[in-house]
Amino acid sequence: MKIKNILIAGSACFLTLFSCTDINENIYDKYQPDSFYGTPEGADIALASVYAEIPGDFQRNNVPGVGYAGADNGWYDMNCMSSDEQVIPHRNTGDWQQDFARLHKHEWLPTDFIINNTWNWLYKSIFNANLAIQLLEKSDAEASKIAEAKVLRAFFYYLLIDDFGNVPFYTDNNITVDKIPQSSRKEVYDFIVKEITENVDLLSITKGGNYYGRFNRWAGYTLLAKVYLNAEVYTGDSKWNECLAACNKVSEGGYSLHSGAANDASPLGNKYYELFGDVLPDDETILPIYATLDVVSRNIYATRSLYGPHGKSLFGYDGWNGTIVPKEFFLKYDANDIRIKQFLVGEQPGGFNYTLDVASLDNPGAAPQAGVRNIKFYPAAPRSGGGASNDFPIFRYADVILMKAECHVRLGNAGAAKPFIDEIRLRAGLNELAANPTLDDVYNERGFELNWEGHRRQDMIRFDKFLLASEFRPASPAYRKLFPIPTSALDANRGLKQNPGY
Repeated sequence: MKIKNILIAGSACFLTLFSCTDINENIYDKYQPDSFYGTPEGADIALASVYAEIPGDFQRNNVPGVGYAGADNGWYDMNCMSSDEQVIPHRNTGDWQQDFARLHKHEWLPTDFIINNTWNWLYKSIFNANLAIQLLEKSDAEASKIAEAKVLRAFFYYLLIDDFGNVPFYTDNNITVDKIPQSSRKEVYDFIVKEITENVDLLSITKGGNYYGRFNRWAGYTLLAKVYLNAEVYTGDSKWNECLAACNKVSEGGYSLHSGAANDASPLGNKYYELFGDVLPDDETILPIYATLDVVSRNIYATRSLYGPHGKSLFGYDGWNGTIVPKEFFLKYDANDIRIKQFLVGEQPGGFNYTLDVASLDNPGAAPQAGVRNIKFYPAAPRSGGGASNDFPIFRYADVILMKAECHVRLGNAGAAKPFIDEIRLRAGLNELAANPTLDDVYNERGFELNWEGHRRQDMIRFDKFLLASEFRPASPAYRKLFPIPTSALDANRGLKQNPGY
């Protein structure tokens, strides 16, 4: 059974979940409003309202696809399907709208629902973080809880500048939407770095337990490393040494790679896939999203990928026949790599056949069984036709190891990078590299290891791969490195300036 934690409380009744088993034990209305959020119970309630925004789900206040990962039409789809690792093609049977194919072909527009939905979700999350910080500071709450709220806010602003560049910026909710000023990407980057560096050492060092799915110190340093990793994209100035130092701080948390050994109990045959199941192992997982179907969030990614009757034969319910893995991405994997087991292509038991080639993404669309499928997140119970209960790794230590390798290569010390790349490869059942790694080696290994986990678009931009032509589109213009500010946001705030090219 999963540990009851702060994330559950964000999606259910705050008061009962943060009390003990006797719900009458804590009489919250006896607290003065200005002091309640300074209590341990009150501080957790304030934080829960922010954490509740992270898990993806299909409907939240009648808005579909809200959250980081776990639903259609949100942040995950916008960032993953614009990369080379996945896409949902329109089917020639009429299934699936063409929004996903247009993301993959870099044809998105400022009026697209997915872009607008992601923007609104991020700003609602920032609003909730601002409110939590105000309540905690006014109540003189424990410093670690205020720090946690500030690092959470920095996380959402990091996602915003990564996707949209220059964005409306505010830290006080006492302002109307039409008056929020637009700050440069560098200004917001500087704020993010300042917020994290000033607060990260105040965060708890606890791993798991009540901190499963929360920003502890090690998750905070991982976020800082990710921000520094992309500093040159955001500001023009690289921060490789700073990224490496942040990664080394994460290593002080005692993380290691989870075993990749054979495991007959795993549907995919290796312990490695426990990293994508239910209750993610804390030896490698740094920041997960907690999910239990129909309680908190859901994980749709394997269910969404499989052809309907094939899903029925494997899981007991129909797949959605949606997401595929483009041929060029799949063919890069070594046949001996244990990570290739997540992909299904060719003849399958039961008479199904997934073809490697996909004739069309949108006009007239793909045939029903066209395209490589992915079951990396092999559905964990409870599961149904609506998804599964797999938790989702936002940050894990393999990413930190690969960031270390990249920093060393970019700093001209490829020899120091090699042990880190080799550690990832050996876990995957491959041989060590024959020579010191190049940047292309690092880029490819990040793709092999972190596919479908939300990192690929960012990596492609940083390695100058995002604009290159692919099987389904010609080379893209440079402005596609950023998504447009939604038309609805421009209408609401006439002071905003649209990103160039849109």
